Amino acid sequence: MNSFWPVLQLVVGAYVLFVIFLFFTQSSLVYYPNIPTRSLVATPDSIGIAYESVTISANDGIKLHGWYIRAQQSDGVLLFLHGNAGNISHRLDSIKIFNELGFDIFIFDYRGYGKSEGKPSEEGTYRDADAAWTYLTQQRNVVPQDIVIFGRSLGASIASYLASRHTPRALIIESAFTSVPDLAAQLYPLVPVRWIARLQYNTKTFLQAVKIPVLVIHSRDDEIIPFEHAERLFSNANDPKQLLTLRGGHNDGFLVSGQQYINGLKDFLSEH
Repeated sequence: MNSFWPVLQLVVGAYVLFVIFLFFTQSSLVYYPNIPTRSLVATPDSIGIAYESVTISANDGIKLHGWYIRAQQSDGVLLFLHGNAGNISHRLDSIKIFNELGFDIFIFDYRGYGKSEGKPSEEGTYRDADAAWTYLTQQRNVVPQDIVIFGRSLGASIASYLASRHTPRALIIESAFTSVPDLAAQLYPLVPVRWIARLQYNTKTFLQAVKIPVLVIHSRDDEIIPFEHAERLFSNANDPKQLLTLRGGHNDGFLVSGQQYINGLKDFLSEH
């Protein structure tokens, strides 16, 4: 018995330290601007697509860098909100797909990513999305009904936030989670993550306020965000809505699914 208490104290102490570690390192567990690198590794020119380098300002003065890419025959503008790792230069495969679907594209880096200033935060990413919307509607004079908001992974939550505040043509969310606490509770089932979570990104709640057509895209093979998140998001979304099921991993499902993915996008965008 005497040897039991020191072991128990050690285990409890280690557990408490781990919980404290998670509390104070949440941002570093969500934002990965340096993976694989913060530097821009390529531009649309490298895949034969002309682009314009753009700098916009968030309402707190942070300057953000992005690209505006024109389609030969534009059917609208796609506002692209990327995931939590890397930067706009790691999204050329997606840029090519949407460009060939006939959309102008505005893609930018959140604060602390790529060439953008600042440090990432939840409130900051919402400010950044608001700045992108303002840029398109006020500086580019794009009417909201010509804008499709697209978000992948973390970007899907930010895209849902933005669509809950405005009325674009449609919203597309790919590889999305219902909320950070929901996902963290699955990753760390023995930790009271809902009590200590400082980041929320409550996609499910945002979606309930979205009143435009929604396309939810997810792979059943997603190894990071389980498919059940897509099912719950789809259930919470308002009509009209569609669910496109892919195959492949979290980061390559759209590539592995190939033409199925492209046809699903094309059908949804043609209908709306």
